[in-house]
Amino acid sequence: MGASALNLPNLLSLSRVFLAPLVVVFLTLRIEWGDLIAGAVFIIAALTDTADGYIARKRGIVTNLGKFIDPLADKILITAALVGLVELQRISAWIVVVILAREFIVTGLRMIAAAEGVVLAASRGGKTKTVAQIIAIVMMIFNLPFAIMAIWIAMILTLWSGMDYLLKGWNLLCAPPSAKP
Repeated sequence: MGASALNLPNLLSLSRVFLAPLVVVFLTLRIEWGDLIAGAVFIIAALTDTADGYIARKRGIVTNLGKFIDPLADKILITAALVGLVELQRISAWIVVVILAREFIVTGLRMIAAAEGVVLAASRGGKTKTVAQIIAIVMMIFNLPFAIMAIWIAMILTLWSGMDYLLKGWNLLCAPPSAKP
């Protein structure tokens, strides 16, 4: 890993990977203030996603590590929080499976696109989905009223953005792989 890969945006993305288990630990230990600490850690980790993207765009920093770790860190953080919420029986496992299935499908589609030299950039729907998931998860962690409604909204936006990606990449899925020397 060269020095250029260890830039601030990538370090912020990596911090999400390391903060994700802390969310689960504080959420599931059932200690006094556990939900508050888990929620605070989750919010801080989620804010690093906004910060790393802003800094990377402002400074024009793009690395392969960043392209790899940023979306992976997002998925690890969301997955960790959802798994903790399932363990606490605050959210049904099937909702988590639907949300995670979308992530696997879109990631697989992006891998196929990359192999074909096509970039499937993050869409507005995907960004809206992420914000909705973060808000819903925070509400669930803090046991706020209407949290289940928020998770349903997040799930619907998750399905909608997943369908959007599938429609955009359908030709890639149906086409034979390109011949590369």
